[in-house]
Amino acid sequence: MRVNTYWLEHAWLGDRVESGVVVDLVPPDAPGPVPADEELGDGAQTPGAVPPGHLLAVRTGVPAPPPDAVRLPGLTLPGLANAHSHAFHRALRATVQVGSGTFWTWRETMYRFAAALTPDSYHALARAVYAEMALAGITAVGEFHYLHHQPDGRPYANPNAMGEALIAAAADAGIRLTLLDTAYLSSGFGAAPDRHQRRFSDTTADAWAERVGLLRGDSHTLIGAAVHSVRAVPADQLATVADFARHRGAPLHVHLSEQRAENEACLAATGRTPTQLLADHGVLGPRTTGVHNTHLTDEDITLIGTSGTGTCMCPTTERDLADGIGPAPASSAPAARSASAATATPSSTSSRRPAPSNSTSGCAPAPAATGPPPPSCAPPPPTATPPSAAPRRAPSPPAPPPTSPRSPSTPYGRPGRRRCSAPRPPSSPRAPPT
Repeated sequence: MRVNTYWLEHAWLGDRVESGVVVDLVPPDAPGPVPADEELGDGAQTPGAVPPGHLLAVRTGVPAPPPDAVRLPGLTLPGLANAHSHAFHRALRATVQVGSGTFWTWRETMYRFAAALTPDSYHALARAVYAEMALAGITAVGEFHYLHHQPDGRPYANPNAMGEALIAAAADAGIRLTLLDTAYLSSGFGAAPDRHQRRFSDTTADAWAERVGLLRGDSHTLIGAAVHSVRAVPADQLATVADFARHRGAPLHVHLSEQRAENEACLAATGRTPTQLLADHGVLGPRTTGVHNTHLTDEDITLIGTSGTGTCMCPTTERDLADGIGPAPASSAPAARSASAATATPSSTSSRRPAPSNSTSGCAPAPAATGPPPPSCAPPPPTATPPSAAPRRAPSPPAPPPTSPRSPSTPYGRPGRRRCSAPRPPSSPRAPPT
């Protein structure tokens, strides 16, 4: 049996730093899982069949690199997860910091950029975004994706051309992706999409579910779902999105109470806060993450906590748009799990998985080494470990560098490219997501 072995001079193991750590990895191109209890070097054994691309065992207290091991000097940290990304917002960098305005005036600028994208240009833009993340140690990203159709709202010949462009971009950059395909059906309570939002809309939640049902994950991709916001999905269609995610065991995200104006409009239209409305229609739950969760009432916090719904905060967004920071201490109490994330900015990441805990989640944090980047866009080989002493099987897959050309089924006809130049660090302020 061939395994990839790495020797870590020092490694962060959850609550401590260990020296002399050996990590064995089933190669991503292995023909199949490693059989149960197959013996490794030094007598370590795997507890069961381990799929390709997964950590096989971790051993501590190894003073020197084993033969043929890749030596990783310095301190190796676990890979980070960016729980909330809008990749196309990279094109907005520095625009929000110019002049004055509000979230709503900034949104008009965002619409202009969104209208210009095609599957090809979206792939190129997202690949650069994901490469920046990978080079910064982010190994998994949750992409809140709602640029579905052509600018006039007509579907592409492949109705998921834009989403598949993101999948290909993540594979090129060597980062795992949870594609949170987003239902965005209206411009406000009782209002049809405006001309900027036509490409976001599938017209109904049933049509959205039919399109998303055509998407397929792979070894680096998990297909999830999202409700853009309570103003963008009519109340009587929220359950359709929630049921879609529930039946597939998929993660479900939602922009929640990011703006006071949204809260006020929701109360006026339904008599409920956005959190209450989501609870009424079965959206909250342990597979659901509320993004921002800024302007919450005490009852909202209780509903989020008791339902097991997660919180993903985006501090750079909330700073740049002057939205404020949500009730983080209350939201991070035992009953309300909390996370932190930033969008499309390689220096800020999430401490919570965008997807629930399981070994095949596209957004479970994966190990990644520190140090200078390799010559391609991919991050360094995975090397960090779970917190307990080894040997043991790790709970999450690493993010392997790309090893084969993009599938010929890629819908928008780009030839497979396996390398891209590393982007220069941005010199201008970062733009926020929404």
